Amino acid sequence: MPRTTKDILAHADELAKRCEDYEPREGDRRDPAALAELRAAVVARAEAERQLVDHIVSARKRGLPWSTIGAEVGTSGEAARQKYGPLLAS
Repeated sequence: MPRTTKDILAHADELAKRCEDYEPREGDRRDPAALAELRAAVVARAEAERQLVDHIVSARKRGLPWSTIGAEVGTSGEAARQKYGPLLAS
């Protein structure tokens, strides 16, 4: 299972593409509504992760310390810095 935000976003995009490219074959018994719901959830999660990264970048540009950002995302400041810090340069 992916661990970094970048891995999570890539995995979500991969799952979304699989759902988008799905073509039923003879004998498939998948519920299209369930696949559509799954795809929507994957897309929503990916968008939420993208928004979180955008807001973290904005917070850092406005001078918020990693300790405050960490507290808001439910982790330590150091863990937040390690996870999101590399994304600031991207």
